[in-house]
Amino acid sequence: MDFQTAVRTVLSKYATFNGRASRPEFWWFVLFVFLVNIVTSIVDSVIFGTPLLNSIAALGLLLPQLAVGARRLHDTDRSGWWLLIAFIPLIGWIVLIYFNVQPSQQGDNRFGPQQAA
Repeated sequence: MDFQTAVRTVLSKYATFNGRASRPEFWWFVLFVFLVNIVTSIVDSVIFGTPLLNSIAALGLLLPQLAVGARRLHDTDRSGWWLLIAFIPLIGWIVLIYFNVQPSQQGDNRFGPQQAA
């Protein structure tokens, strides 16, 4: 899966929390969100002087980020509720990164069939 396909797939499943998301799909979308944040921050600092566009982009991308995060956890046979561990300072993010770099569970699992990478 390439960058464009991953972003298109995640945005087409804007609020779909069921199913599975492959590692490339998840990490390409993380890169996309990072790049959007950089671009909107630059535009905000040059034009507005306040984080107006950055805030709008963050709100617009929040739901797809949560959805692809839950689907990625499903791909490793974990519940999407594991996303809540992010509220534990530092440790929670480390655990989520560890979960998200794990390989996909081969074959079908309780969250659906394996996605093509």
